[in-house]
Amino acid sequence: IFLVLMLLYYKSGAHDIPQFIPAGGYPFLLVVITLLKLIFPLRSRIPMWNAVWQVVSAPLQSPGFFHGYVGDIFTSLVKVFQDIAWTAGYVVSGDFLVSEDLDISSKHSWSKTFWYRNVLIPVICLLPLIFRFNQCLRRYIDTNDRWPHLANAFKYAFSQTVTLFGAFHPLYLEHTRKVEKGLNVFQLTWLFIFISSSLYSFTWDVYMDWGLGRPKYKYLGPSLMFPKRGYYFMVIALDLVLRFMWVLTLLPPQSGAKFEIPQYLSALTMMLELFRRTIWGFLRLENEHRSNAAGYRRVSVVPLHFNTGHKHHYKEDRHRRGLSVLTEVVVIASAVVGVCVFSVVAAQKANEDLDVKDMFDL
Repeated sequence: IFLVLMLLYYKSGAHDIPQFIPAGGYPFLLVVITLLKLIFPLRSRIPMWNAVWQVVSAPLQSPGFFHGYVGDIFTSLVKVFQDIAWTAGYVVSGDFLVSEDLDISSKHSWSKTFWYRNVLIPVICLLPLIFRFNQCLRRYIDTNDRWPHLANAFKYAFSQTVTLFGAFHPLYLEHTRKVEKGLNVFQLTWLFIFISSSLYSFTWDVYMDWGLGRPKYKYLGPSLMFPKRGYYFMVIALDLVLRFMWVLTLLPPQSGAKFEIPQYLSALTMMLELFRRTIWGFLRLENEHRSNAAGYRRVSVVPLHFNTGHKHHYKEDRHRRGLSVLTEVVVIASAVVGVCVFSVVAAQKANEDLDVKDMFDL
């Protein structure tokens, strides 16, 4: 269906076939079909949307392994969510009824507005990271363990800082303004945050999510389930490269940032990130299965489907510290919000300084 409708759209726009409906009507039909597929059949779609709700409402509900897994996948779908936002604007504005013969500059004017480029798109870039950040904080409240949940939350807060600097800081604009050659303090700061965030995420992938990188196991892990050790080293090297590319996808498109990925490479980066996340998922499930890394199971082994007669003695549940844990969570969340606000305020201040400088140059 997708291929047929896209071919009809292309042929109709090129006037190679009779225009029974506007060319944009074919993508509109594809949107309608996709929405119907997301709703029906209800029996299988309701559990899917319940899982999405569990991820979105993480601070209010305890996330399970599956919800954390879905939350991580959401962080790899930033470009997809941006495309969904663009599609919504395309449909709601009625652009699908506009003739394809019009000049490109006169179409999609809504995509050039301040609220779309500087508000909606940066928020879409941040939301998946915020969801996972909230899940980590809720896991800390539930388990009372600072490690690894607060360290994991810090990873997503770090990535949020990369997004904010790339989205709002005007000193990275090179398409709309002439900036001085060389690196200034803000560019060096962003470069440091970018490299640190990528290496932090890569290290977490290998050591925590996959249970690899242990020197006593020749820098891999115990009880490997895949037959060849070379597969693991190859995936580790690939993850290092693609992690840097993933952080770049957090920059909003057409933001003018020097490190922004060109539009013609967007499809490639999306495919590479989805490929990386798929491989990540295999090794993440392997590690959770063999070592109970996240502590979701009460025992370290997977129970059999018959009674062995052995009585397991479980440890008593530890009482949560309640108010003290909640206080720590509030402080951490407030610190992250403070960093976000500081990034935006610093951007506005630098923007005003550039405006003043431009006035003097004139």
